[in-house]
Amino acid sequence: MESLGDILKRLQLQISSGAADYPADWLAAVEEEAKEPVCPVCRDLGWVRHEVGLDHPDFGRAFPCVCRRERGAADRLERLRRFSNMGSLAKVSLEAITAAGPSAEARARFEAALDAARAYADDPRGCFMLVGGSGTGKTHLAAGMANRLMERGEAVFFTFVPDLLDHLRATYGPDAEVSYDELFEQVKTVPVLVLDDLGRHSTTPWAEEKVYQVLNHRYLNDLPTIVTSSIALDRLDPRLQQRLLDPRTSRVMDLGAAASAGGQRVGAVPQEMLKHMTFETFESAGRADEPEQRETLEAALAMSSAFARDPHGWLVLVGDSGCGKTHLAVAVANTQLERGEEVFFAFVPDLLDHLRYTFSPDSRVTYDELFDRVKQTPLLVLDDLGSETSTAWANEKLYQIVVHRHNARLPTIITTRAIPTGSHDPVASRLNDPRLVVVMPITAPDYRQLGARPQRKRAASAG
Repeated sequence: MESLGDILKRLQLQISSGAADYPADWLAAVEEEAKEPVCPVCRDLGWVRHEVGLDHPDFGRAFPCVCRRERGAADRLERLRRFSNMGSLAKVSLEAITAAGPSAEARARFEAALDAARAYADDPRGCFMLVGGSGTGKTHLAAGMANRLMERGEAVFFTFVPDLLDHLRATYGPDAEVSYDELFEQVKTVPVLVLDDLGRHSTTPWAEEKVYQVLNHRYLNDLPTIVTSSIALDRLDPRLQQRLLDPRTSRVMDLGAAASAGGQRVGAVPQEMLKHMTFETFESAGRADEPEQRETLEAALAMSSAFARDPHGWLVLVGDSGCGKTHLAVAVANTQLERGEEVFFAFVPDLLDHLRYTFSPDSRVTYDELFDRVKQTPLLVLDDLGSETSTAWANEKLYQIVVHRHNARLPTIITTRAIPTGSHDPVASRLNDPRLVVVMPITAPDYRQLGARPQRKRAASAG
């Protein structure tokens, strides 16, 4: 593969304006080393000068040789791909990409992004931006768009943003293959530019300025630009936000939130729980021996099913461990996810750990991003409230979540072993608000215990 310097050096063949169309100039940058017989007209230079007098307007001008015009479409595409810097991504096809994701919500987001990507590849205008967590498919969609554009004859340059900045820094070295001006100009003016993973570069003033200069130039000149990013857009340089989020020239597709360090997306219901905890698998008899216990299970099932059909207000499921609270909460989440709705599921101690981790320098998500997701999500499931370590910080975070969702009347499901009752407890006050909250106690025993059912007490016999 040619080095970046070799490619750009061959871009320096100067031609007069109007001698050839712009894409042809870029094709000149990706000529192969001579593998065929030398062209008898231009000797594989690709350009010729007409034998005309000094007073002729074509005197001294370079024109494409006939050998360039005779190259077939396959050869043209191969040269475009060699220039594109895509490597193995040159094999990605939009036609072969199918919607994927761990949930109905994720698949719906990806399907919408795929449709939008296909439309943009057929008519590239302005900026097309793909945002979402690592592994959501942003880079594959961007590569598929680039490949379709190359099949249509467009010159595309694909670059990972941190790598681009490294190349620019290297141009200052004494042994640089290409000058800074040469590289920077080509990136700014290439017909289609793909910037992969914007925001992962070092946020030095120099780096921020270079990225802004590239995007600002392309914005002002209405050059098609495809951008992917795995960070929240409000964390980008405000100047970049103005250029990338202009509704007149940009389209942004959100593929969903980032993954946690363990690979499970923060807020996602674990797949095993989704698989096994449904309304169909819920045993309304449980291990209940007393009629009153079975009645609470049946009532909880009916109430949860109704909430799943039309989630309004709050549903609080109260009971001892193993009575079926979490099963019903996940079943509601399952129903909503199958409808393509967004759900944030959190085991409360884990949620607090995630919030603490956002303060780490290694965190890929900020505290504000995660906390705002929890507060604003259309349906929040807080599992096992009260099992968390009761520190002042933890109590404050839970209070802020509960107060925000209570004031906004956002659908929320809470499972807990006991409702707090303190007269001065602000969380207890909101959980006991009958105008918004339905509390469903479940008195059935732990269904995980496989021993004999508790025996009914016999009335003492007379006599």
